[in-house]
Amino acid sequence: MISIDPKEIPTAKLQGYLQGSVGPRPIAFASTVDKDGNPNLSPFSFFNLFSANPPILVFSPSRRVRDNTIKHTLINAEATREVVINVVSFDMVQQTSLSSTEYGDGVNEFLKAGFTAIPSDLVKPFRVKESPVQFECKIQEIISLGTEGGAGNLIICEVIKMHIDERILDENGGIDQHKIDLVSRLGGNWYSRSNAGLFEVEKPLTTLGIGVDNIPDFVKQSAVFDGNDLGKLGNVEALPTFEEIDIFVKANFAVKGVLSSDDQEKVHLKAKEYLDNNDVISAWKMLLSERI
Repeated sequence: MISIDPKEIPTAKLQGYLQGSVGPRPIAFASTVDKDGNPNLSPFSFFNLFSANPPILVFSPSRRVRDNTIKHTLINAEATREVVINVVSFDMVQQTSLSSTEYGDGVNEFLKAGFTAIPSDLVKPFRVKESPVQFECKIQEIISLGTEGGAGNLIICEVIKMHIDERILDENGGIDQHKIDLVSRLGGNWYSRSNAGLFEVEKPLTTLGIGVDNIPDFVKQSAVFDGNDLGKLGNVEALPTFEEIDIFVKANFAVKGVLSSDDQEKVHLKAKEYLDNNDVISAWKMLLSERI
């Protein structure tokens, strides 16, 4: 067994040990607005339930390890003292991950990640329609835990209204844990699905993904692809070039056969096959091959 003094190793390495050993952690998908009403949406896995009466949730946007800056969520929380915490189900996990990309000021993560913003009843931040449970919260207190990179900021939230999708309820009106299908966070790329165990989600690009808002309508409107597929497709820095697509088609006999059928659904199903195997670039080449 190794023994470690936290003060003697780099913060990034310490964070890796902590996140890899303390889990699975629930995910707070936090919706805030800035002082001008512009929306922000970001997931946080330093999160849990701490009281039922009053109903208290606490999550922690940490200072960035790489440059000691703070996140838009914290800035907005300090300015408005309101937040909506949306829970994350498996059906929305890829889009949730995409929303954690470090987009700049003024970029709407609802649009980038392909989520639907719906008005709250008692607070200004929007709810995420796709989330099975949404908590409208007033912020009671924000506690800074330090001033260096990696330091947390505890945002203590009182739930003042809940919204629950009736489809996740059992016959007695309680939440059915199979139907809600929650996901949680572990270390690295690892997540846990309450119904099925471990799986991986590729971390969003350090550069900026194109986002779901830049996916062509013929893809977004296809019945073949779900929200997780769109999240994967949005997490690429750039679309393949015509030359790359041409090489891909000429080198793949099976792809030629699908394209020769002149059946868009077959093309999309083949692209879906690539997505299921986490080959996102080949999926894009397949989808765009019918457009050149």
